Amino acid sequence: MHPRLRSALTLTGLVALVLVASAWGLFALTRPLPQQEVVPVCTNTRVAAGAEVTPEQVAVSVFNASTRNGLASKTLGQLVTRGFVPASTGNAPQGTEVKGVQVWASDARNPAVALVAQHFRNARVVAGSNLGPGVVVVVGNGFKSLRPRKQAPQAVTAEANSVVCTPPDVLP
Repeated sequence: MHPRLRSALTLTGLVALVLVASAWGLFALTRPLPQQEVVPVCTNTRVAAGAEVTPEQVAVSVFNASTRNGLASKTLGQLVTRGFVPASTGNAPQGTEVKGVQVWASDARNPAVALVAQHFRNARVVAGSNLGPGVVVVVGNGFKSLRPRKQAPQAVTAEANSVVCTPPDVLP
């Protein structure tokens, strides 16, 4: 084969390779980025009457209605050491007045609500906004500490069929 022909074929092959690589690169560059799947902290799960609900099955959100910085995070941390699943923390809405501890729920007989409330001293279950996922706890200036661990229940039996916000990897 003549050297000029061999050089022309080599150069043509290299140009074709660069064009194919450029087209592939442009295609990869303009493709949409993969979307990260958002996994919910908890999902509503039906609990039959008579079933036990434990802290590992209950997601808790704690909100601060006090003047003390970090009270919600500290309280949620204490609940997590007792086995509850952390959901959310933050400040309660402006103007929220809570003296001690309130558990905001539409159904005070819900086993998850009852279990969380029994881990606090003098917690009141009241109707309130759904500020975060799971059981919503609002702590005020009068909140001092959780009930001693030995006095708090490790499980609550559902009195009626209920719905509990459980972590996706935990079955009731």
